[in-house]
Amino acid sequence: VKPMTPRCSVPKAVPVGKSASLHCHENEGFPKSTYSWYRNSEPLSPDTKSSSKSHNSSYTLNPATGTLVFHAVHKGDTGRYSCIATNDAGFAKCEEQEMEV
Repeated sequence: VKPMTPRCSVPKAVPVGKSASLHCHENEGFPKSTYSWYRNSEPLSPDTKSSSKSHNSSYTLNPATGTLVFHAVHKGDTGRYSCIATNDAGFAKCEEQEMEV
């Protein structure tokens, strides 16, 4: 079963240095969906060490739960965030939401 459009929750504004949690979830898809996050249409790597773009960003992305946690946000984390739920039958994307730091 193709995933439904996931529900995304993105904080509107986060003070510099604070943590921020972004959530993405849908429960129609079978098999269970995996989730990927995008900032300004650029994919966020689940592994921050392998991505040169995010070398100054500290976050944890759990593809199984769809949770993206920034440990200490900085100005560079400001942007439009969206999430895609994917399974064997297809994918669905939530609306982009702005997060300001």
